[in-house]
Amino acid sequence: MDWSGIMNDIYRFWGEIAQWLEQALHRFNTLWASFFRRACEILVGMGVPEQQCALVVYGILYLLATLLVLLLVWRLLRRKRRGAAKVPADVGEKAAGESAAAEPLSVVERMRRGLAKTHTALVGRIDGLFGGSAVDDAFLEELEEILITADFGVKTTTALVDAFKQRVAVERAQGVEQLRAILKQELLELMRLPVAELDVERQHPMVMMVIGVNGVGKTTTIGKLAQQYSKQGKKVVLGAADTFRAAAADQLSIWAERSGCDIIRHEEGSDPAAVAFDSAKAAVARDADILILDTAGRLHTKVNLMEEMKKIHRVLGREIDAAPHETLLVLDATTGQNALAQARQFCQAVKITGVIITKLDGTAKGGMAVAIATELGLPIRYIGVGEGVDDLRVFDPDLFVDALFENR
Repeated sequence: MDWSGIMNDIYRFWGEIAQWLEQALHRFNTLWASFFRRACEILVGMGVPEQQCALVVYGILYLLATLLVLLLVWRLLRRKRRGAAKVPADVGEKAAGESAAAEPLSVVERMRRGLAKTHTALVGRIDGLFGGSAVDDAFLEELEEILITADFGVKTTTALVDAFKQRVAVERAQGVEQLRAILKQELLELMRLPVAELDVERQHPMVMMVIGVNGVGKTTTIGKLAQQYSKQGKKVVLGAADTFRAAAADQLSIWAERSGCDIIRHEEGSDPAAVAFDSAKAAVARDADILILDTAGRLHTKVNLMEEMKKIHRVLGREIDAAPHETLLVLDATTGQNALAQARQFCQAVKITGVIITKLDGTAKGGMAVAIATELGLPIRYIGVGEGVDDLRVFDPDLFVDALFENR
């Protein structure tokens, strides 16, 4: 090995680097001198004394350098803080998921949580009333006020208070527990309607037509129903007959993909009755167990839209015997007594076989569920007590009242 040649190459290499550094330094000095001279000229033009120009230039450079360092430090700290926040969140989500998998919420617990606001507004005030005074006229007037505030409605409230008054007089009840038990029993009597339960096995295919005004959660409810029925091993076809709302069919398509269902859809603005026709044909041809038809949000005060809904109803009946077998009206619990007005108008247009009440977890107006059942005699088929798929529950009046009156 020629060591002398290698050393000569190293010396030559370092010599070239030194020469490059010298040239770079010279260029920097030239640029700096030019910059410094130009900066001084600008400062002098601005009225800065020539003797102080150098001090001002170095001061400005120092401030800029300080700001740059502070900005760099701030960015690093912000990135570190984001990273620190992300890890616990992920860990928390994982832990929550593992906990949920290990201890899934019971039906009672889901119902109890979903009715928490109504419970607080209703039962909390009732217990305060029951523990305060004798059952006299003033007592009954305050009880009426509490029930009406919780959106039980005037007719339902009157019936409930009258029944409560008679029971108390006959049994000579007193004290919070006895009075509460009587009110609870009378409420159950009002809600136990003599109607058959929803049976998806009685027809093949079972046709469900879902109606309601805009914004009540029809499409989401249909998606949850489809997913629940699919988990039960049912073959479900969805009909996207809401052809007027932008992206309604796209939203339903996402639910269909999640649940593994077929979906029948047309272009936006198409005739909803044509979608209903094709959906019925497809459900029969594909031997589906259930057809769920989404319809456009109808303002219950718009006659032409209500007439179109009747047309869809007729088309389904021509293609499948006695269809739709269930016409489910979706109501938003947060609208209170307005939901009752909607239900009355829809009942005049088509035969409604059941009601789905959504968003009960977001309101203290859970009494409207009692008003719907009592005043219109409509069975409540499902209630929504949360955002999850399993939070759409088959309505059980006993479970509903138990969760409402449960001591917490």
